[in-house]
Amino acid sequence: IPMQFQHLDILSARIEIIKEITKLGFLEKIEECNVTVPYSERSGVIIEPMLTNQWYLKTSTLAKVALNAVKDKKIKFIPQQYESMYSSWMNNIEDWCISRQLWWGHRIPVWYDDQKNIYIGQNEKEIRQAYSISENVLLKQENDVLDTWFSSGLWTFSSLGWPKKTTFLKTFHPTNVLVSGFDIIFFWIARMIMLTMYFMKDKHNNPEVPFKNIYITGLIRDEFGKKMSKSKGNVIDPLDMIDGISLSELIKKRTNNLLQPNLSDKIIQRTIKQFPEGIKSTGTDALRFTFSALASSTRDIQWDMNRLKGYRNFCNKLWNASRFVLINTQDHNFSKFDVKRKMLLINKWILIEFNNTVKLYRESLDTYRFDIAANILYDFIWNIFCDWYLEFVKIVIKLGSSKEVYCTKNVLVYVLELLLKLAHPIMPFITETIWQRIKLIQNISEKTIMLQDFPEYNHKLFDKKILVQMNWMKKIIVFLRNIRTNMNVSSTKLLPLFLYNINSEQEKVIKENISLIKNISFLDKITILSEKYDKDLCIKEIIDGAEIIIPILKLVDTKVELKRLVKEQKKTELNIFKIKTKILNKDFLSYAPTKIVTQEKNKLLKLNEINLKLSEQIKIFRNMSYKK
Repeated sequence: IPMQFQHLDILSARIEIIKEITKLGFLEKIEECNVTVPYSERSGVIIEPMLTNQWYLKTSTLAKVALNAVKDKKIKFIPQQYESMYSSWMNNIEDWCISRQLWWGHRIPVWYDDQKNIYIGQNEKEIRQAYSISENVLLKQENDVLDTWFSSGLWTFSSLGWPKKTTFLKTFHPTNVLVSGFDIIFFWIARMIMLTMYFMKDKHNNPEVPFKNIYITGLIRDEFGKKMSKSKGNVIDPLDMIDGISLSELIKKRTNNLLQPNLSDKIIQRTIKQFPEGIKSTGTDALRFTFSALASSTRDIQWDMNRLKGYRNFCNKLWNASRFVLINTQDHNFSKFDVKRKMLLINKWILIEFNNTVKLYRESLDTYRFDIAANILYDFIWNIFCDWYLEFVKIVIKLGSSKEVYCTKNVLVYVLELLLKLAHPIMPFITETIWQRIKLIQNISEKTIMLQDFPEYNHKLFDKKILVQMNWMKKIIVFLRNIRTNMNVSSTKLLPLFLYNINSEQEKVIKENISLIKNISFLDKITILSEKYDKDLCIKEIIDGAEIIIPILKLVDTKVELKRLVKEQKKTELNIFKIKTKILNKDFLSYAPTKIVTQEKNKLLKLNEINLKLSEQIKIFRNMSYKK
């Protein structure tokens, strides 16, 4: 650059250059041109390209070795579809610019003398010794630092003590699974494979892979499917969901140090609309469970705060269920038992159901389907253990014989302890806390649940006959509950139950569990008939070949109930009309967010289902009134 133009900013230099060209008589013409001028988002100044010397890493040989590792199945991608993305990048790889002009990072281990000779070493002292350089010769280290991805590419072995042959390096390298996002397969994963296989060798001096499996997760996006970024104001800090945060603090956090301050008002309005009361604390385990439940094999994961709230309730459910167990077994003298010995049907059933849950849960973990594993765990804890088994247990503890109560408490503690171990990888904190209490009942000496054996499936425990019997009993109970709901019968009003055409196995189930069925369904009697029931108006249902009969003539005031149902149906039909009008409106379909349109359509489906049930109930009560 000529002396007169040095130390000038670009705009001033342009003016001076035009003056000089004019002075020399070389200026032909000046005209305006429309060009795209890039500006720095942070400083707001014009970005001008400038060629500088950079350090490059030759990657062709490294890439070939790394590519073969995946082709030879030494490294597997899960899901497998990402293998093609990796291969495409590696087949078209270019030399890697590893120097960066930043204030932070690992400085490139290169030194220069006054003659611009290059020396490479760990430090200046080592270089002077290796190259016999006198102390009188001035050495200056390269100012550039290594690319962050180069530094992090050394992570798999440098973090374990390399180049020293440490116990950690020998024990933990290569690791088994790497979890990462698809957006950094090339930036990080490929670089780790290349660098590790260059520096690390096995006992046969063959390149060693850094990890055997690569589990690729989707990217978390906001509730509208948009990428989360600070500039959009849609980022949610996981710690704020765990600990909770007030609205004012959340706004302050989202608008602090914005790269584009002009977006501040928009971000504030969005935050107020989305979190009018701030974010309530949900706890670590609820957040972990939500992430697991959303971890499908798709590229994008749409974040949903309602799912998080639901799983917070799920954690509370497990806590309260465990509290019930601990309260009712605190003085229990636990003893190991044979799962094949004679015990109540409900106890045999819960052991088999849990055993099946272990099988499905482990299969899901083995195939990296954490979403399926979370749903399996949720279903067992909420729908099987809490909604069914604990309700039966309450009755046994209250009305059962001393032997039945003791055996049931044994099973109760046994299943809960195994359940805590099963849930521990996803929900470590709540399970550890509860387990510390359970271990006292079971006389377990170990200090932590983390060192316990993980539950295993026992194929010998499976018994289809028990499942069939229990499912039949549950179907009857559900049928009775539905009658109460549909007929608006009080949950405490005792009902008579008649059964006809039942086989010997079904009769055995009824007789052995009559107390449980009567108390959980609020029945005054259960009668097994030898001939068809045709005395009073009744509701009948065929369940697994058996005819279940409930006389209903004296249960409700048919006129009052009919009037209530007709009123409810009119209200439902009005809501159906409103939603239909909305979703048939072209403007609504064109301008409303897709999520809102879907919500309205789902509302319509639910209302139609409700209306259909109301029509059926009205028909029944009209027939009853007619027969009266």
